[in-house]
Amino acid sequence: MIRVLLVDDQHLIRAGLRMLCDAQPDIEVVGEADNGREAIPLAARLLPDVIVMDLRMPGVDGITATSRILAERPTTRILVLTTFGDDDHLYPALTAGACGFLLKDAPPTELLDGIRRAAVGDSPFSPEVLRRLVQRAVHARPETPRPAQGLTAREQDVLDLVAEGLSNTEIADRLHIGVTTVKTHITSLMTKTDSPNRVRLALFARNV
Repeated sequence: MIRVLLVDDQHLIRAGLRMLCDAQPDIEVVGEADNGREAIPLAARLLPDVIVMDLRMPGVDGITATSRILAERPTTRILVLTTFGDDDHLYPALTAGACGFLLKDAPPTELLDGIRRAAVGDSPFSPEVLRRLVQRAVHARPETPRPAQGLTAREQDVLDLVAEGLSNTEIADRLHIGVTTVKTHITSLMTKTDSPNRVRLALFARNV
């Protein structure tokens, strides 16, 4: 069971997220906070596996709360869920230690997939955010990666779609395979390309 703490100053947003999560057999909402000041002690007391964190909140904002929570418990996975996908919000959140960044207009399946991926150590990003991260990385530090060895034709297909910023569900739909199969291919690709996360894998694909 994935223990989740919801942090958002909008009551309707939290109610909707709780209903979505409570309908899943493997996700349990253990608490809610409407600002970062409330979230910090709640995280210490409830020990959630994943915190779904808004960024703009009164008092202590999501970036400050993320930094303080991770300073006390670095193993906590903090997944940003926000309306604001610009660089002024994205990079400070990642610098503070957020493991992923999703936009509030994401479909429910993408959010649920993001929570599950965050819980197992992955870094979920909305496709448009991932594309921008890759583009920024390519322009900031061009590099020639070592060639991947022994990619299958299907792994190459998946790698190309990761580079486009597609989510696991979108890749599955495009290739007419299951989401679990996509995850298996991505795990294999990360091993073969020596990529620690999805962003580096996408960067590898763009530089090949």
